[in-house]
Amino acid sequence: MIKPTHYDDQGYPIQWLRSAIPSNTLACLNGLAEDARSRHVLGEGVDIRLHTFDETNRRVRPDKIAAMIRKQGGRALIGLVGVQSNQFPRALDLARRFRALGLNVMIGGFHVSGCISMLPEMPPEMVAAQKEGIAFFAGEAEEHRLDQVMRDAYNDEIEPLYNYMKDLPGLVDEPTPILPSQHIMRTAGSHSSFDLGRGCPYQCSFCTIINVQGRKSRFRSPNDLERIIRDNLAQGINRFFITDDNFARNREWEAFFDRMIALREGEGLDIKFIIQVDTLCHKIDGFIDKATRAGVNRVFIGLENINPDNLLAAKKRQNKITEYREMILAWRDRGATTYAGYILGFPSDTRETILRDIAIIRKELPLDLLEFFFLTPLPGSEDHLNLYRKGEWMDPDLNKYDLNHRVSHHGKMSDEEWEQVYREAWDAYYSPEHIETVLKRAAAHPRGRPGNKLFLMLWFYLMVKYEGVHPLEGGYFRLKHRRDRRSGMPLENPLIFYPRFVAETIAKHLGYGNDLLRAYVRYRRVKKDPNRRNYTDRALSSEEMDLEELEMFTQTAGGQAAVAKTHRDKKLRDAARAGVAAE
Repeated sequence: MIKPTHYDDQGYPIQWLRSAIPSNTLACLNGLAEDARSRHVLGEGVDIRLHTFDETNRRVRPDKIAAMIRKQGGRALIGLVGVQSNQFPRALDLARRFRALGLNVMIGGFHVSGCISMLPEMPPEMVAAQKEGIAFFAGEAEEHRLDQVMRDAYNDEIEPLYNYMKDLPGLVDEPTPILPSQHIMRTAGSHSSFDLGRGCPYQCSFCTIINVQGRKSRFRSPNDLERIIRDNLAQGINRFFITDDNFARNREWEAFFDRMIALREGEGLDIKFIIQVDTLCHKIDGFIDKATRAGVNRVFIGLENINPDNLLAAKKRQNKITEYREMILAWRDRGATTYAGYILGFPSDTRETILRDIAIIRKELPLDLLEFFFLTPLPGSEDHLNLYRKGEWMDPDLNKYDLNHRVSHHGKMSDEEWEQVYREAWDAYYSPEHIETVLKRAAAHPRGRPGNKLFLMLWFYLMVKYEGVHPLEGGYFRLKHRRDRRSGMPLENPLIFYPRFVAETIAKHLGYGNDLLRAYVRYRRVKKDPNRRNYTDRALSSEEMDLEELEMFTQTAGGQAAVAKTHRDKKLRDAARAGVAAE
């Protein structure tokens, strides 16, 4: 089971000595395969040997893997798992090398599933791969679906396509998603990842989840959750990223949090979690209180934009900008670090409006980290299907579909402007002055953890500045292997490749050191300030503030309309309460 990485702009796999977070898909498939092995799905006399590779932190060499298989004897299935669109070119390169060595190969993941789900016909690159003997798996592998794949591969009767897109499985009592601890130790910390639910009821046009995992949510059980935690604790893993796209829409959220609280407070287990939520989670009674008691200390919020016109254009109707401040302050009050995703390139965006909105966020929203994405028509999304039907240009190089590259044209910005403002957005939010502001906000709170905030902000910004990758695919100490270059690109002369790689590495680390030193000076200044607990600013103000006082609501027609609607709703509620009192 191989989770492939993708190529950088020079054609080398993005790989690190230590990557960020382990692959949830790899953990799920490994757990399912372990279960199949325990049930002897190939017969009592057949030994099934499992190997997992996360290419973001471990080099994959098809020739050596094939030699290992030949030496040990038997037959093999190479599963390229969890392949996203930007990883598909790398997955194909690996698949072709394995096929040339005579091994069965199958590719699964969001790209395959999204194309099968949404497009009227299979893309040419997938058709060509099938002709080369590369098989595809669309959908999810629970409910023993992996058994049939393993049997077919064992009998050399593998099918060109296993399509389960119209039959999404249940998750209760399915095997534990788990990776061996030695693989998790190749990441930046002791985090593992798992999901407790799949699917989403919303209709965001840029999203692939609703078309791959469905709009009907499916969930694991609290007993499943406890088993996952205990199985990981047994191998020393106690930090977890729950990959559910929106944990606040998981109908079992309270039962899950209660079980986590029981493990933490009842048994004293040191467990902590990162979750993803929507911008209305604070409206769910008790959600944030129980989340932080359960050990949630970081929360990722799908903010996406502060212009209601853009949100409506993307069918992100569930986001109410009038709720943003209250929601972020609620998480901050309980000591949680807040991340938010922000998409650049909605129809109403221009370079000027984007930079204006980022300035407003810095001043009026108490966020800790903000990460930027190009609006990207990912295969499997409604946006991609619409452009496909219209015959509009989309970059044919799938390697660029990583949300960190522009792959389409914009109605109001030139290609150069769009790419320029993407870089400017990172520079604007992570300016030295704003980093210091976030540190001051953290230092003013008893559980603010300014040191942790500094580490995370620098991680996010320096990955973009020096490595040219999005922070979510970053890591520590970039590795490059000359012979792993993308197919179709020339193999570089070793006398050119290695000196340049050494020089790049030294230059990047000197840059890291310089930026870290400057940031640390600011951090020490904030920490030594005897009045740090008294710091406040416009974003931290918890006093009743008229919405009209905030630029977020005065600079756009959509913002003004949102305020007007809020006032109308309040009048209706007040009138209803007055009527009840009169009766």
